[in-house]
Order: sequence, then structure tokens, then C-alpha cells
Amino acid sequence: MSRRRDRRGRGLRGPLAWPPLPAMVPRRDRFDELVLDAAEAVEDRLGHPLGTELAVEEVPPSDPAPWEHGVALGRLFPAERGLPARLVVYRRPVEQRAHDETDLAAIIYEVVAEQIARMLGRDPEDLA
Repeated sequence: MSRRRDRRGRGLRGPLAWPPLPAMVPRRDRFDELVLDAAEAVEDRLGHPLGTELAVEEVPPSDPAPWEHGVALGRLFPAERGLPARLVVYRRPVEQRAHDETDLAAIIYEVVAEQIARMLGRDPEDLA
């Protein structure tokens, strides 16, 4: 039978990992949550589900689409061959434009709303 030693009289050791705190949530996970929140807000505004897949990538590909000028913040890939449309938000370019958490959420919402409006053939201001 093994006995645990209580060296130096401090009692048993505590847990090896801290409890999850908001400050311990990685930026990448927080960004993903903001994208999901923005998509839910657009769905609420439209009154029906989007029917699109959401994705987050670090940076846009090096070959921009012909209609994109500058660095892309997001891109919509249309549905094809039974696959749903896919909306991709690029994390690093969006984070570089944000000054704080509130600004980041606003930019993400604008990117999601603009891409969804383009997919539906509507004016992005209708979803703002």
C-alpha cells in the first residue's frame, strides 16, 4: 500500500489545471463564437435559417477573386452539387482592423451580413 507524503505540511496538492475562466478562452475560440453570434443575428433579422456552412480561416488565399480589391475579410462559396453554400471569415485581417472586442464583433457582423446579402441578392444595408 502506498502512502502519499504530505511534504512540508501543506496538505494535498490542488488540481493540475485551473477552472476555465473567460480570460483563459483562446482568441481563436472567442472569434469563432463571435462569428456564430453574427450568423444567428442575421438569421433572426431574416426570419429563417441561412442554410450555409460557416468556417473561419486564418488568412485568405493568395489568389483573390476578380471582384475583390485589397485583402478579403470574408468570402462566400456558392452551393454546388448538393453541398450547401459556405461562408468563410478570415480571422487575422478582421482582427487587425478591430480596436477592441466591441469593434471586432461589429466588423464580424458586417462581414457576415454583407456576404449573406450578396448570396440572397439583397442590399447589405437591409441586414444591418
